[in-house]
Amino acid sequence: MSEQQVVVPIGISVNGEDHEFTEPLTVAGLLEVLNLPTKGIAVAVNGAVFPRARWDELVVRGWEIEILTAVQGG
Repeated sequence: MSEQQVVVPIGISVNGEDHEFTEPLTVAGLLEVLNLPTKGIAVAVNGAVFPRARWDELVVRGWEIEILTAVQGG
């Protein structure tokens, strides 16, 4: 008899758009899956800057993530 594993989706918001993932995902992996750039951007989680040094951490259910790009202007 084998145990059935229950997969609980990880629901997050990225730039105001809801996403659900069934596999654990790091912040860097999230950028890759969503085809977002990894250079010239900043990541904020729940309104606070999320440093690049922490991008190898797993995304947590319920996070509100903002991906911000640098824009030149005057």
